[in-house]
Amino acid sequence: MIQPRVSPATYRKITIWALALLALIIVSGGAVRLTGSGLGCPDWPACDNDQLVAPLETHAMIEFINRLITGLVSAIVIAAVLGSHWRQPRRADLVWLSWGLVAGVLAQIVLGGLVVLYELPPMLVIGHFLLSMVLLWNAVVLLWRASEDFERQREPRPRPHWLGNGVVALTSVVIVTGTIVTGAGPHSGDEDAERIDVAVRDVAQIHGTTVVALLVVLAGMVWWLRQRGAPERVQRWGRAVLGMALGQGLIGYVQYFTGMPVLLVGAHIAGAALLWIVTVFFWFNARGPLERVEGDIAQAVPA
Repeated sequence: MIQPRVSPATYRKITIWALALLALIIVSGGAVRLTGSGLGCPDWPACDNDQLVAPLETHAMIEFINRLITGLVSAIVIAAVLGSHWRQPRRADLVWLSWGLVAGVLAQIVLGGLVVLYELPPMLVIGHFLLSMVLLWNAVVLLWRASEDFERQREPRPRPHWLGNGVVALTSVVIVTGTIVTGAGPHSGDEDAERIDVAVRDVAQIHGTTVVALLVVLAGMVWWLRQRGAPERVQRWGRAVLGMALGQGLIGYVQYFTGMPVLLVGAHIAGAALLWIVTVFFWFNARGPLERVEGDIAQAVPA
């Protein structure tokens, strides 16, 4: 039997689709919550009792479409795994990272089922979202490594890897505090769903403080990178993180003072996914390119 062969360029396209669909499922999941469709399909894995396909009713169809996107995500993750085994040359790091996506998607399916079965408890919903952020991280790492040609040597200028670590940590805090605001806010996914018993105003102030801290750090970072003559790729991704964070901050403040309208909250959810993606890309660029490595396993060399 002839084993299929996948070129590095083809495999890179697979990883791009994997990242795109994993970001899309976050947006579709947000749509489920914002339209109050969290229990549109009250059973799992069927939609309602033994009915696999949702009836022609708005909430049920929105939840069902979200589940269909989950199916697309599962398909592209399977393609990523098979492609990593068939890629020529085969690399063990890509194999392990692709299987990491499988583990994450399976965990998401189980957690998503629990969210439905227990009728949208806020802490499970938050866990569902944060696990999506972990999956995005895995997908970015896979894309980054699949894109690396291992022909560029490390640049003589030092890489501010410590700065990348700090930005990732602070962005993580911003995202986590944002989920608490959402868990206490009005968009629960169902009008009868439980909410976190804290005042939205109090947690919003905490979240807003972390956002301001992130923006100050990012603005200083962009200036510092330019003054130190950091590689252009690092500066470019640093500006991208700052731009995304500014956009997120603006949307967040507008949505808070306008009563959290659905469209703005949806844009904020999508922005959170994009902010996390560009943050992880900045983190990688701050660490520097990988060096050429012979053999089956490619290893990153810290900057």
